[in-house]
Amino acid sequence: MHTEQGPEILKNFVLKICKAKQDWSMETFIESTVESLSKIEGNVLCGVSGGIDSTVAALLLHKAIGDRLRCVFVDNGLLRKNEEAEIEEMFKTNFKVNFTPIYAAESFLEKLKGITDPEQKRKIVGEEFIRIFTEFAEKNGPFKWLAQGTLYPDVIESGVSKGPAAVIKSHHNVGGLPDWLNLEILEPLRELYKDEVRKVGKILGISDKLIMRHPFPGPGLAVRIIGEVTPKKLEIAKVASKIVEEELAEADLYDKVWQAYAAVGDDKAVGVVGDERKHGNIVMVRVVDSIDAMTADWTRLPNGLLEKISNRITNEIEDVTWVTYAISSKPPSTIEPE
Repeated sequence: MHTEQGPEILKNFVLKICKAKQDWSMETFIESTVESLSKIEGNVLCGVSGGIDSTVAALLLHKAIGDRLRCVFVDNGLLRKNEEAEIEEMFKTNFKVNFTPIYAAESFLEKLKGITDPEQKRKIVGEEFIRIFTEFAEKNGPFKWLAQGTLYPDVIESGVSKGPAAVIKSHHNVGGLPDWLNLEILEPLRELYKDEVRKVGKILGISDKLIMRHPFPGPGLAVRIIGEVTPKKLEIAKVASKIVEEELAEADLYDKVWQAYAAVGDDKAVGVVGDERKHGNIVMVRVVDSIDAMTADWTRLPNGLLEKISNRITNEIEDVTWVTYAISSKPPSTIEPE
């Protein structure tokens, strides 16, 4: 992403210097994965979020083991605006899998009260997910496996890959798993990057709209809210992010960028509403370009589009007085603020 002709340099090294054979494809991945999954014993509980990763994992499992798969969607209260209803509709309309929604926003938000440390927030979200899945498994089982849409970048950033990677941030489905988990973990996409998962999804017949949907962190808006997660900041993050996505779509740029959202923290700044001074929240807009999420560059949006986004956020969200645009790339920054 940051090196001129970087992909070509890596390709030459792998194929011409290392003499590796380019005989691996997404079609052969699907074939070998389905064959391998078909040999597992016992029932599988798959946590689905509505994103491309967990959806592809669920469809591969369904192809391999059929009715032994049970998909569970947990509404944790930390999703994008109206996302919980969209996910339910999508699964019930498009996919022939056994799908169960669980509404648990209250328990997640209660456990996050007073928590400001990013790693602790990630761990809490991960552990609460597992607690709910385990409780569901005990009541509706027996289940032997818990399947997740973990990707290779999640594994690397959580510091549990085969290499010497340090912990950058725990991912709720990797570093956030508790010691008391009594289900075995199944991760059919663990060695893939996002662009590869999208190719698998296309082969499996998933709609382009879902395939091109922007990545969303497992801990949800808990890591786009800097500091404690409060109802006020949660609503600001939801509405502001919706505005960012709507304006990108209107400008025909949504499918051309990797990720776009709005974050909010505890910092405030003075604004003017009518003739009165107002002390309101600062919203940070973040839009990045990437190929695999391992590196990313901030997107150079047109000034006019940034102005529209800023005006809408300050006009439509009463508690916001300032809007900033993040112009740091990964590295040194990460894509998500926490």
